[in-house]
Amino acid sequence: MILYHGSNVAVREPRLLRVQRDLDFGRGFYTTSDFDQAAKWARRTALRLKQKDAFVSVYEADDEKMQALNVLRFTELGGEWLRFVTQCRKGRAPTDLWDLICGPVANDQTMPVIDLYLDGMYDEAEAVKRLLPQKLKDQYTFKTEAAIRLLHCKEVIRL
Repeated sequence: MILYHGSNVAVREPRLLRVQRDLDFGRGFYTTSDFDQAAKWARRTALRLKQKDAFVSVYEADDEKMQALNVLRFTELGGEWLRFVTQCRKGRAPTDLWDLICGPVANDQTMPVIDLYLDGMYDEAEAVKRLLPQKLKDQYTFKTEAAIRLLHCKEVIRL
């Protein structure tokens, strides 16, 4: 499997950072199978950090070895995904139970719905109903050293 990581730096040797923002699946090393999604992440990170450089690091990962990990997989956008993502973004989900977490990525279009859900304006059913029509990209979040070791950098592309 080919996976991409977008950043303001080239990441030839991925690692878990001690200090990191709480994102969709908590702390970890985020990748996607979609190059364009990684490029958006790279540009957004560079812009947020006021840097001019943006990079997409390309990795190969062995599918069989990934399946042998302790994996939490969200195959669809639904209530379970919504509850998990909102708890992660609050820093409250027990994300250290897994080596790898996979599923849809919340993006600029989903965040207003998620925010209204968090504020109590939408119940879970209404939030999921509004999220379902969106075609979300995927994300693979590597949570442990055992998982990170499965990523082998093939190249780094400067955008």
